[in-house]
Amino acid sequence: MAKQIPDECILSIDAGTQSVRAVIIDPLGNIVDIVKTPIEPYYSSNPGWAEQEPEYFWKMLCLTCRNLFRNTKVPKKAVKGVTLTTQRCTMINIDKDGKPLRPAIVWLDQRKAANNVSWPPFYLKPVLAAINLLDAVNYSITEAEANWLMQNQPDIWDKTYKYLFLSGYLTFKLTGELVDSAANQVGFVPFDYKNQVWTPTSHNYYKRIPVPRDKLPDLVKPTEMLGHISDAAAKETGIPKGLPLIAAATDQACELLGTGCLTPETACVSYGTTATVKTNNEKYVEVIPFIPPYPSAITGLYYSEIMIYRGYWMVSWFKREFGLREVQIAKKRKIPPEVLFDELIKDIPPGSMGLTLQPYWTPGVKMPGSEAKGAIIGFGDVHTRAHIYRAILEGLAYALKEGAIRTARRNKIKIKKLRVSGGGSQSSVAMQITADIFDMPAERPHTYETSALGAAIDAAVGLKYHSDFQSAIRSMTHVKDTFIPQSDTRDIYRELFEKVYLKIYKKLQPLYNDIRNITKYPEKI
Repeated sequence: MAKQIPDECILSIDAGTQSVRAVIIDPLGNIVDIVKTPIEPYYSSNPGWAEQEPEYFWKMLCLTCRNLFRNTKVPKKAVKGVTLTTQRCTMINIDKDGKPLRPAIVWLDQRKAANNVSWPPFYLKPVLAAINLLDAVNYSITEAEANWLMQNQPDIWDKTYKYLFLSGYLTFKLTGELVDSAANQVGFVPFDYKNQVWTPTSHNYYKRIPVPRDKLPDLVKPTEMLGHISDAAAKETGIPKGLPLIAAATDQACELLGTGCLTPETACVSYGTTATVKTNNEKYVEVIPFIPPYPSAITGLYYSEIMIYRGYWMVSWFKREFGLREVQIAKKRKIPPEVLFDELIKDIPPGSMGLTLQPYWTPGVKMPGSEAKGAIIGFGDVHTRAHIYRAILEGLAYALKEGAIRTARRNKIKIKKLRVSGGGSQSSVAMQITADIFDMPAERPHTYETSALGAAIDAAVGLKYHSDFQSAIRSMTHVKDTFIPQSDTRDIYRELFEKVYLKIYKKLQPLYNDIRNITKYPEKI
């Protein structure tokens, strides 16, 4: 049955880490057309650096949009508005003419600034250290790209007219306006996350990351107008000149909205490159002390997030290191290798015959601590690559469940169901494992493009297709499949989670510290 061409629709642009997507979405949340262009995430001119030319992001956006309009059956006059969501924490310096002064520092970059900031005051440091929060403060100082630029490229910093996230830069290229959505300010900038505005110079965020206000863009709220598509942008992208560009949010915030999670009772589990568990909340709640909740794609709300940094990247790691045979067979059969891995683990019992994995391939700051490493325990002569693969899926779900428990405890609201997104949501085996480990229904949305859909919901509310977010979510988000916990499997996972998984980190932490002291890895903050 041919897709019906809508009379009115929204162009949603999703500029992620691995690709740029241009998606045409109607007011009922249907994906009418899509073009996806793979991109090079970064290049590295020094060990640990991750950079990309800002113009490259723009050129790939232009190419993607041109290809969409060249091939779609949707007439341009049907597109009534544009919206944009992007990867987080990718920073760009531009001069007064709007030209980039240096390559963008991509969020995957690992360089660190020197900790020469005078905050916190000396009398607070012992207190913060005693409650295990000093690492989080030091982390924000050393990870801030602006601090590194001020220390190492002061000439570039002095010439910087505006310091922008990728979202702000692409907004400028599309409209000529130096403005960004407040919901895109997720990173190391002096942003007041509670009030969702730039901080005054007296604020402790500013003292840690002293970026002058005049180097930062103006901010608007999600659903508000950022500007109109300029003549120059129209010629380069094929987007009709004059269309309104409606403010959305970061890709993670839009994913949460695009899965239909409005309140803390429904959590979004994302099996992406970085695996996350997220909830929207009307209240400002620091699930991890000193780590703020971020601005939601829903105006006035916050979203809490627990991250497993390497997340579903571990599946790619397994495929590369252990899955050559499946990759070769899959290539011959012209199917994704993950299909074969899913077939293998269907015969592996829950719990992987005692193999338990802790997925801290890249540690965090507070959950877990920066000394953490990954671990797999319980090996026996019965175990194969298939057991390891299933243990990866189980370990990720365990870690996210731990994060969900912490989130619910801090929110003081019980999580009752899950919406699962990201690449891993395409695996029915992973979906069932998630339902069984969390012991609650796991719902798969009607579309994989949940970030683009979330941005389109912002635009639909801004353009008055829907009167509010509640009605927009009801109309535009739908559940495709629901996976119900299986009682016998659930019971096995509950015991393994409580009696084994939750004890691994605490028991191994002293050894992790010894390993770091001996090998100097991971580097101390």
